[in-house]
Amino acid sequence: MPRLIEPGAGAAIGLDELVEALDSTPFDARDEEEFAALGPLLARLGRNPDFLAELAIDELKGRCETQHRGNGYGAQVFLLRPPNGRTVLRANFWPARTDPVVRASGPGAFFYDLPHDHNFPFLTYGYLGPGYWSDYFEYDVAALAGVPGEDARLRFVERSRLEPGKLMLYRMRRDIHVQLPPDSFSVSLNILGADPAQPWLDQYRFDITRGVIAEGLTCTSAEALLAVAVRLGNGEDLAAEFARHHPCDRMRMTALDALASAKSSQADALLETAASAASRYVAGHARLRLAARDGP
Repeated sequence: MPRLIEPGAGAAIGLDELVEALDSTPFDARDEEEFAALGPLLARLGRNPDFLAELAIDELKGRCETQHRGNGYGAQVFLLRPPNGRTVLRANFWPARTDPVVRASGPGAFFYDLPHDHNFPFLTYGYLGPGYWSDYFEYDVAALAGVPGEDARLRFVERSRLEPGKLMLYRMRRDIHVQLPPDSFSVSLNILGADPAQPWLDQYRFDITRGVIAEGLTCTSAEALLAVAVRLGNGEDLAAEFARHHPCDRMRMTALDALASAKSSQADALLETAASAASRYVAGHARLRLAARDGP
C-alpha cells in the first residue's frame, strides 16, 4: 500500500511558503526517499484551515479564469499552482456516493471503483472530511510484459481511509488502489512528482476479480500524431522506422497499429513478424491483435 509518512509537527504555512520551500529544495522525484522528505511540507500546508477556501473565493470572483486557463484536469481537481516541470500542486474533491453530484454524474466521473496504478509518484494528505476509502494492492511491474489479460500477481494489502492529517506516498508503478467514496464530502491535497520519462511509462487499469491487467491508460500526443500522419499524410516511412527501432515499446505498437490499419492487406504479415519480437510487450500485443483478427 502507499507508504505512510510521519507528518511532523511543523506550524501551518501558506501556499506561497510551500511553493518557495519546494523551489529551494533539490530533489529527484524518482528517488523515493528524497520525494518522501517533502511530505511534512505538504502536511504543514494541510494544517492551514483557510488557504483553500480563500483560493476558491478568489477563483469564483474571477469566474474561475485561472482554473479554466491552466487546469487540465476535470472539475474534481482544484489546481493550486500550474505545473512547473518538477511538481504539480492540487486539491482533490471527493463527494460521497449519495451526494447529488455523484448521483447525477455517476461514480466513474470521480474515478471511484477504478483499479489503477500511477506512472508518477505523489504525496497525499487528508485535508477535510473523513477521507476517501481505498482497497490497496501491490504488484511488481518489472515482472510483467504489460499486456492486457496478463496475470498481474496482485497482492491485496488492506482497505483503509485517508483520514484527516494522514500523509502517504503513492509509489510509482507499485501501489494499486481502488478508490471508494468517503462517508461524507472530503478533500485531499497532493504534490505530484514529475519524471522526464513519465509519458513513456505505462499506467494500467486492472481487473481485480481476475487479477490481470485490463488495459493501458497512457497515450502521448506523439502517438496520436503518428496515427494521423499515417492515415492522412506521408507518415508510413516514419511509422515503419518507429516500429523497428523506437525505444518505447508502446510507440512501436502504435506504429504497427497505424501501419496495419493503413495497409490492411499486409496487416497479418506485419503482426506475425511483431509476434516474434524480442520485446515481450510488442510480441504480446501483436498476438492479441492477431487473435482478434481471427475472431472467435
